[in-house]
Amino acid sequence: MTLVRALHRRLKSSCFVGFLWLGSGVLLPHAVAQDATSLQDGPLQQSAAPVERQAPEADAPKDVAPRVPVGPLIPVPSYDPNMFQRRILPAQLEFLKHYDGAVSNEVVRDKQFHKVLHDAVPGVMFHYGRDMSLPDALEAVLEGSAVPVVIREGRYVTVAGQMGQYLAGRGFVWVDMQEGIVLGGFFFHPTNGEPTPSVTVFSKQVKEDELELSQLPPAFAEDLARWQASVGIPAVTTRYFIGDRNEKILLEHDEDYCSSAIGRPGDDCLQMAADAADMDMVAASYLDQVHYATNATAWMINSPEQVAWVQTRNTTCGSVVDPLGCRVRMTHERIHVIEHRGRRV
Repeated sequence: MTLVRALHRRLKSSCFVGFLWLGSGVLLPHAVAQDATSLQDGPLQQSAAPVERQAPEADAPKDVAPRVPVGPLIPVPSYDPNMFQRRILPAQLEFLKHYDGAVSNEVVRDKQFHKVLHDAVPGVMFHYGRDMSLPDALEAVLEGSAVPVVIREGRYVTVAGQMGQYLAGRGFVWVDMQEGIVLGGFFFHPTNGEPTPSVTVFSKQVKEDELELSQLPPAFAEDLARWQASVGIPAVTTRYFIGDRNEKILLEHDEDYCSSAIGRPGDDCLQMAADAADMDMVAASYLDQVHYATNATAWMINSPEQVAWVQTRNTTCGSVVDPLGCRVRMTHERIHVIEHRGRRV
């Protein structure tokens, strides 16, 4: 638990997003107010006496704005291997080495792989167009897949499929053969009222109330980004996690888009961080209101309190020198308040 999270546990906030439970629903657009204030530098004051100028190593081109170093916008927790319980023995994963480069469907038909899935994929109810178990939803996109199996660095295995017959279903299973860790991911466009589209990461080996991407294995984060790029999933997409609690929680974006390969230079990467924070706030609100159900169906309604909070945030951040950084920090603080409200401590 990071220091920031510990501080957030002391904060109190009332519920600001409501939902109506329905058998099936349509997602209402969750508009989040954009920053209305852009800062402009005032005129520089010249001193009365000329100041001798020290020659720089190289003058920057006059038509290029100076770059301002960008640091982490939020505290980032580190990967904790102890989070993963009931690991699979490496000897039980050796069979995967024989499938390097083979189509994923060949692995899916292997009984040993089914045993791996049974040990690692939560058997919860999942809403993929209709209620079904998460293992059944995963099988629906993996079975018949012609996507090649990838084994990276002799240990990280990715078995992927994009055979979903509806809602653009995509999925993959990721295995660290050396550590006995298994994770998976599922992407589709929900039509049940939740934020859409979404990526749900899962593993029965994890039992957490809150989770950020940096707490998962770095190699998994790298392969998750590769998988998203390979099937056309935006880097910033609503993201959940299902572990061994029969709950769906937020998998918070804490990537440094301004220094990582998935980011873009300049203000674009800061905008990605701000968009990701807004997306996480909406997803956290949804999960809070549906009590973290893995197959919830609901309409989303923005309350006046949430609208007022966004306006306060934008006004506050519009008067500082780093408006986007301020927006990211304030939004992540709000996310953690939502996560702790009504949760087990």
